[in-house]
Amino acid sequence: MKPTLVIMAAGMGSRYGGLKQLDPVGPNGETLLEYSIFDAIKAGFGKVVFVIRHDFENEFKEQVGRKFTDQIDVQYAFQSLEDLPDGFSLPEGRTKPWGTGQAVLACKDVVAEPFCVQNADDFYGAEAYQTIAAGFQALENGDSCMVGYKLKNTLSPFGSVSRGVCEIQEGYLSEVNERTEIITNDSGTVQYIENGAVTDMTGEEMVSMNFWGFAPEFFQTLEEKFVAFLTEKGGELKSEWYIPDIVTRMMENGETKIKVLSSDAQWFGVTYPDDRPSVVKALQAMHDAGTYPAQLWE
Repeated sequence: MKPTLVIMAAGMGSRYGGLKQLDPVGPNGETLLEYSIFDAIKAGFGKVVFVIRHDFENEFKEQVGRKFTDQIDVQYAFQSLEDLPDGFSLPEGRTKPWGTGQAVLACKDVVAEPFCVQNADDFYGAEAYQTIAAGFQALENGDSCMVGYKLKNTLSPFGSVSRGVCEIQEGYLSEVNERTEIITNDSGTVQYIENGAVTDMTGEEMVSMNFWGFAPEFFQTLEEKFVAFLTEKGGELKSEWYIPDIVTRMMENGETKIKVLSSDAQWFGVTYPDDRPSVVKALQAMHDAGTYPAQLWE
């Protein structure tokens, strides 16, 4: 069974200042997520599901989705604040999305095969899709997987980044420590700042870039855990339900094991507007080198 690629594209990209998902950065106006789809097709994926919002559905389908409907099965799922389990209602004044956990759960009616989850505004590289496609074949029942990146390959020179730093034991994820302010100082040392304290890092640390692999049974688990999350924090106006938090709790409860599949690839994305020129340059170089054809979609 061919795996499915789930692309979370419902976020606004507040630090970037606009809809990063629709920003043309390739030499022919390609968006970053188009490279993801191209690489996934080459790795044997059979379907892509975009998680978007209804308010930019038409724009998204016209600018992005229509380009490759003849290349891969394209489906859509919609993340909505109001999409809650029976017995729950939206708190008055809540405007913030419920997080990546709800984004994935929105796909439950259109995904029935092993699936990979990723961000829309990150470039992961062809190796990541090949690695996770092969990784699905080796997973035991109930297990999940992720592709991890070296921290030094995921930084921005234009500001701090937030990364999930992974602890690994015998090839499996044992813990994810969220570092919300990682910087490179003037001397080139990677550091994270927490509660005013500065701690040096090596840059070799393995980090999660939200590139996960799950079995379809994961949706049932998500449904149960969304109810638990809403029971505990559903009344808060800014609480969010994140995939790393979900899998961490599952590991702690012995509900799953997360196989860590490593990548030496250079990740890049557009966290800040100043990141954009370097992304454009890098993509042009890959086209010039033949890594990608002159036109992604003939």
